[in-house]
Amino acid sequence: MLVIRPITAADFPALKQIAIESGPGFTSLPDHDARLWQKIAHAEHSFAAAVDSPGDQGYLFVLEDQSTGDIVGTTGIEAAVGLHTPLYHFQQNTVMHHSAELNVLNQLKTLTLCNDYTGTSEICTLFLRESYRRNHAGRFLSKVRFLFMAEYPQRFSERVIAEMRGATDEQGVPPFWNWLQQLFLTIDFPTADKLIGVGKKSFIAELMPRHPIYVGLLPQAAQQVIGKVHENTIPALKMLEKEGFRHRGYIDLFDAGPTVEAQLSEIRSVAQSRKVPVRITDVSGEHTLAVANTALQGFRASFGKGARYCAEQQQLLLSPQFATALALQEGDFARFINLDQR
Repeated sequence: MLVIRPITAADFPALKQIAIESGPGFTSLPDHDARLWQKIAHAEHSFAAAVDSPGDQGYLFVLEDQSTGDIVGTTGIEAAVGLHTPLYHFQQNTVMHHSAELNVLNQLKTLTLCNDYTGTSEICTLFLRESYRRNHAGRFLSKVRFLFMAEYPQRFSERVIAEMRGATDEQGVPPFWNWLQQLFLTIDFPTADKLIGVGKKSFIAELMPRHPIYVGLLPQAAQQVIGKVHENTIPALKMLEKEGFRHRGYIDLFDAGPTVEAQLSEIRSVAQSRKVPVRITDVSGEHTLAVANTALQGFRASFGKGARYCAEQQQLLLSPQFATALALQEGDFARFINLDQR
């Protein structure tokens, strides 16, 4: 059985291995020991803190295969981004150049450096080992964050964002990066990627263009990938779009991937989740449910057909194995969603 729980210091070796496996471009989980230890400590503190409004908290979860004890995935939420380390994006705009005398009207697209998402919550750090990418595991790993946010909405901003990985070439380098490197940064992509991953972002404010950039002046290869996602990210984007996330014109500085956003209360899995008491019994449900307990530091969640909602009694029927995995007793409350709904 696969179970989500908060990360602990004992998970460092597994987190280190996942950081290696995830490779370049996964900046929220860099292969950097000090940064990984910092993330674990920050998560432990965040889960333990008494919070009534979003601040500098980060909630990092691990997915554990209880049959082996292996950590096979991660998923996370940042409560309010950009409060201490700035979060930069390019905002896409359109400007009008008009000459009444010549009867000419030109609409020109621009990119402007901004910090417009400061203070928003961000879902991030989603990684699942390839051998487990089946049977709803990826879907669960994404949606379980919404169960946690639905249970503790006071800990998060009403606006939630997700940064999607942008398109790359055959060498794994974003076409959008090439012109930026030549004109402004003069460092290679792996170096910039690593600096971002370890939180060293001051070079962005120091070296990036401070004035709007006319998109039409960029190389064609760079223009074509603006707002486009990496081919491996298409399923994740479609899943978030079904949850209600939309692209409002903000893109990543280096790979031009879109940042999507939604209102927390309007996210489909948040709005449709139900919190009901548990009855423990032998059960085989028709649908695959994602179920979470309502604890904070002791948060546990899993998925499967050993759960079924009884509408007549307004109870969640759970198998003994399911209940044990989530540390639930008869009469405790649990929150669930249907993973089969597309």
